[in-house]
Amino acid sequence: MRRRDLLVLLAASGLCGLPWPAAAQPTNRVRSIAVLMSYGKDDPEAQKWVATFRAALRELGWTEGRNIGIEIGWATGDPETIGPLAKQLVESRPELILASTTVATTALLQQTRTIPIVFALVSDPVGSGFVASFPRPGGNVTGFTTMPPTMAEKWLELLKEVAPRVARLAFLFNPPSAPYIDFYLTPFKVAARSFAVEVIVAPVRDISDLEVAVQAQARASNGGLVIWSDAFMTEHRAAIASLLARHRLPAVSPFRIFAESGCLLSYGSDSIDNFRRAASYVDRILKGEKPTALPVQQPIKFELTINLKTAKMLGLTIPRSVLLRADHLIE
Repeated sequence: MRRRDLLVLLAASGLCGLPWPAAAQPTNRVRSIAVLMSYGKDDPEAQKWVATFRAALRELGWTEGRNIGIEIGWATGDPETIGPLAKQLVESRPELILASTTVATTALLQQTRTIPIVFALVSDPVGSGFVASFPRPGGNVTGFTTMPPTMAEKWLELLKEVAPRVARLAFLFNPPSAPYIDFYLTPFKVAARSFAVEVIVAPVRDISDLEVAVQAQARASNGGLVIWSDAFMTEHRAAIASLLARHRLPAVSPFRIFAESGCLLSYGSDSIDNFRRAASYVDRILKGEKPTALPVQQPIKFELTINLKTAKMLGLTIPRSVLLRADHLIE
């Protein structure tokens, strides 16, 4: 039957005023997602991560205000401050939440076991209890890890190549921001024995602890530092760089932002790439896939950054073999 004939029939039957079935109506549904960042809103690096995530979503066809809405919560890595924000985001009932770190993921899982969660920078998702395994996460969580524990040996190897006299290394981290630290600290201690390097475990809970730890290394001969890149240490990277310069200490860190701030070198995964890849999982979940069907993925991009200005200040000559391996040189 032609549409015109159908309308005539409906008019004759007195049914023309009834609404059409819902399935025939055009849909302009805006999908809602939330983002929980374990960093302050004024952190330029964290802003860059979020911008990358948004750009990747646009490339996948998601436009804010047209078919997707994004609510972002900014907090420090302190569980006491991030917990209430996680609760607020969950209560807004988004369809999915992007979690930046281990602390953010923990806070969200305390509030929901049903809303899908994609994490971008988690070190040990199995040991943290987020997923059952990498290939079969189970539950409502999946995402992308920062780096494997084997990276610990690479930090030692690189620092000894660049500053061969280093014989005493303090491993600095913030316990509330890095509850998973043994995931890296244990293999680091094992590797240190083969390099004849003494390891000092140096938990840092505030700025005063940070100053004490750095000063202790400066007083000892042939000292150096490993700066873990948890949310607290990342937030205070400028203060760390100032202390390193004042006490003339070589330091290595996993993330490039620390080398850019003044650490001698960094070697680790590309955080920006993790946020870009996280958008692909958000896209797939919004299109109907379940988190439990999406395997946890390890990073695929790693980068070595050397701060030549810091090396010059420390009186160090970077071996040509190391320079050739570098992805970024800061002069």
